[in-house]
Amino acid sequence: MSGPAEPSSVERRVVVGRVPADWWGSHRGFACVLAAAALLRVVALVAFPPLWFNDSFDYTRIGLHPFPHPLRPDGYGFFLWFLRPFRSFVLVVAVQHLMGLAMGVMVYALVRRRYGRARWVACLAAAPVLFDAYQVQLEQLVMSDVLFMFLSLSAVTVALWRRRPTWRAGIASGLLLALAGLTRTVGLPLVALLVVFLLVRRAGWRTVVAVAGAAALPVAAYALWFQSATGHFAITNVDGVFLWGRTAAFADCSKIKPPPDLAMMCPRRPVGEREASSSQIWEKGSPVASLDDAANVRGRRFALAAIEAQPWDYAVTVGDGLKLTFGWTRHDYPKHSVSRLYEFPVDTRTQPGYPLMQGKESTAVIAYAGPGPTGSIHGPYAGWLRTYQGWIFVRGPVLAFILLLGLTALRRRERLDAALAWSVAAGLLMVPLLTADFDYRYILPATPIACVAAALATRRTRPSEAGEGESSAGQRARVPAEPR
Repeated sequence: MSGPAEPSSVERRVVVGRVPADWWGSHRGFACVLAAAALLRVVALVAFPPLWFNDSFDYTRIGLHPFPHPLRPDGYGFFLWFLRPFRSFVLVVAVQHLMGLAMGVMVYALVRRRYGRARWVACLAAAPVLFDAYQVQLEQLVMSDVLFMFLSLSAVTVALWRRRPTWRAGIASGLLLALAGLTRTVGLPLVALLVVFLLVRRAGWRTVVAVAGAAALPVAAYALWFQSATGHFAITNVDGVFLWGRTAAFADCSKIKPPPDLAMMCPRRPVGEREASSSQIWEKGSPVASLDDAANVRGRRFALAAIEAQPWDYAVTVGDGLKLTFGWTRHDYPKHSVSRLYEFPVDTRTQPGYPLMQGKESTAVIAYAGPGPTGSIHGPYAGWLRTYQGWIFVRGPVLAFILLLGLTALRRRERLDAALAWSVAAGLLMVPLLTADFDYRYILPATPIACVAAALATRRTRPSEAGEGESSAGQRARVPAEPR
């Protein structure tokens, strides 16, 4: 019995020629959404010069001549180093805006093509990362957060793209998470979440080993490099410093009763008069301000003793961070001078191009991009974006609803995938609260991944077009033919 006849060349041309039209018909809604998001970013590039945060200058120094920085890993510094031949911070933030658009594409592709949800659901899931005004402003900042978001979301996308991830996908996702962890250390615990997901998924030992190995090798190589300069096999040398800052919000030495060598670590002011946790690290007279090894060790010991002696106060402090995370309005936390840097500026005096901070930071900026005009703020476009930022962003209760909706996806067929996405989002929110302090920019990396989990709570409206592998092929083969 002969098989079905192959289509003629004319038929093949008709089918192939119809693909672009079919694609446009399937995705024109998202194409319009993406175009609007791109236009928003073009307006930001025209309206504002590259914006600066306190950490931007250290990153720039790393970008000039990479060195093991004791305070923050060098991932973003290497990104700046890679772009240094172009001598342009405008290019740096333009690439970050492209990353923002790419993250929207990843969310849409996962929700629509991988999981077969409705077009409007996929577009809605991608909307926060594409249109949140604070996200767009963060992309205009010379800061590590957008690169970290892009790498962590890319890792989750690769891990979820197939029902049973291959060892090649394991290598890619493990490497991406390692790079994310070397950009911001909060990314390192995500490797453990991915390994647990693969074990529960029964992805096979080769895939699990691929993830663990691909993640471990870059991190170990960086730690060896760090050890060669500092003598410590680590990524940074400030974990104890930041944990001290976390506990400095509530620490009461009459309850902790620290040993004599830790008495100097007690916060000097009463609890009600203390600044935010992160601010206490940098204030004058801080016992950890030296950021050296001794301060890190003492800070860690004191913090662990404080948590052991005051577990309820520690939980309340973390809870205060959750209140800020899910609050309707944004507050000047940790202080106004910091929170204003997350908003589009009114004039260049609040965002100088080459601000002087201890001299050498300004020198680093000039050496990276060259002397010259710092850029100016263009009135009408800047005014539009400042007005836009006052209204269009993901408010705390909306984020809480997204996370709760993601929890309901655990009852769906893709419960394991939803569990991974939800756990990653929750981890990105909780780890800073547990180990350092609350910061509004720490919310943004969790949002697009939480949106993926929330989208899985809706019904599938079409078969998946990606990643089903042999299972889906077998299902398609078993579909009975329609009666003639």
